[in-house]
Amino acid sequence: MTGLYSRPLLQVILVGIVLLLTSGMFNALNGMGGGGQLDTKMASNANVALYTTFSVGGLVAGGIVNIIGPKYAMAIGGTTYALYAGSLLNYNHNKNDAFVVAAGALLGFGAALIWTGEGAIVTSYPSEKNKGKYIGIFFGIFNLGGVLGSIVPLVLNWNSKEGSVNDGTYIGFLVLMSLGSLFALALLPPSKVIHKDGRPVAVERFPSWTSESIEIGKLFLDLRMICLIPMFLASNWFYAYQFDDVNAFYFNIRTRALNDVLYWTAQIFGALIFGKFLDTPLFGRQKRAIFGLLILFFTIMATWVGGLIFQISYKRSDVVTPMDLFDRGYAGKCILYIAYGLNDAMYQLYAYWIMGALTNDTALLSRYNGFYKAIQSAGGAISWRIDAVGTAFLPQLLTCWILLIISIPGAMFVALNVKETNYVTEDKDKVEKAAIGDGKVGSVNNEVASAI
Repeated sequence: MTGLYSRPLLQVILVGIVLLLTSGMFNALNGMGGGGQLDTKMASNANVALYTTFSVGGLVAGGIVNIIGPKYAMAIGGTTYALYAGSLLNYNHNKNDAFVVAAGALLGFGAALIWTGEGAIVTSYPSEKNKGKYIGIFFGIFNLGGVLGSIVPLVLNWNSKEGSVNDGTYIGFLVLMSLGSLFALALLPPSKVIHKDGRPVAVERFPSWTSESIEIGKLFLDLRMICLIPMFLASNWFYAYQFDDVNAFYFNIRTRALNDVLYWTAQIFGALIFGKFLDTPLFGRQKRAIFGLLILFFTIMATWVGGLIFQISYKRSDVVTPMDLFDRGYAGKCILYIAYGLNDAMYQLYAYWIMGALTNDTALLSRYNGFYKAIQSAGGAISWRIDAVGTAFLPQLLTCWILLIISIPGAMFVALNVKETNYVTEDKDKVEKAAIGDGKVGSVNNEVASAI
C-alpha cells in the first residue's frame, strides 16, 4: 500500500479532495452571489480584502511551501476557509460586516498557501505525457466540491422565500471546510513521491528564506512569466461579474443555487475533456499548446457574444423580479451560465498546463504558481472592488471580455516556445550539479548520456 500511496496520481487525487472540501465549497458559496446573502456589497468588500491579501501572499507563498512543505502549508491554509464560513454564519444574526471582511482578508493568505501547494503538486508530480490528464483530474475533483456545495443550499433553500441562505447551509460549509484542512495532513512530502518507473519527482530544496526570496525576485525577470501576466490577471476577473451581476442580480435563491450546480458541473467536464486534448499523442507538445490556445480563444469569443446579448437586456438600475428556474426564458440563460463555467475550467487548466510545460521541478513550479496566484488575485481584488462601488454591468462585461482577448498574444508567445520535453535539460542540470559537487566535472557528458 505504501508504494501505491506514494504514486503521483494518488497524491493528486488527495489534493483534489482537499481543495474540494475547502476552495470548492467556497466557490459554491461565492458562486451564489453575495456569499449567499441578499446584500452583495458586504461579500464584494470581503472579496476585495480576500484577493488583496491573496495577491500579496501569493508572492511569498512559493517560498513558504518550499520550506515547510505542501502538506503543512495546505493544512494551515484550509483553516481560514472554515473561519470565513463561520463569519457568514455570524452575519446572519449580527450583520457584522467587519468580521466578514477581516475573515476574507485572512482567507486570502490561507488561499495563497493552499493554492500554491496545490499548483506545485499537480504541475510537477505528473510525467510530461500525463500533465493535462492529471490537471484535468484535479480540476474535476475540485469542481465536484462546487457541485456538491451548491446542492446543499439548493436543497436547504428550495422552498425559501428569503434572499439569503439559512444557518444550516453555513454550518455545513464550516464542517466540510474543517475536514479539508485535516485531509491535507495526509499528503506525503514531495521527496517521498515516486513515479511508477521508480523515478523520483524532481525536487530542489532551498535552505533559507534569503535563497527563496532571491529566486522569487527572478520571476519578475523571466520573460515567459511576464508574457503570461495578462492571462494570470484575467483568470479570475470575471467572477465578480458572473456571480454578483448575473447570478445574484437576476435570479432567486434556489435558481442561483441551481445555476451554481450547473456552472461547476460544466467545469468538471470541461477540465477532463480539455486536459485529455492537451495530452493527445496525435500532436507534439508545442502544437498542442498552440491548438489548445486557439480552441480557448474561439470558445471565449462565442461565450461572451452570448453574454453581451443577455447583458444588454437589463442594467443595474433596473428593478428586476428575480427569475425562477420554472420561468419562461430560463433555459437560454441557463445555457449561457453553463458556458461561463466551461470557459473558466478551460482557461484555468490551460494556465496550469502551460506552466507545467516549462519545467518539471516542484520548487520552481511552487514559485510559478505563487506568482500566478498573486497576479490572478490582484485582478480579482480590482474586479470585486469595481463591482462593490456600483459600476454599471455592461462596462464590467466588456472589461472581462477585453482582458481575456488581450491575454492570448502573450500566451501564444509562450506556447510557440514550449519544448517537446524538459527531461533532457533538467537531467543534465542535475548530473552537472552532482558532478561538480563530487569533483568529477570531466565525466559529466558520459553521466548525462546514461541518465537520459
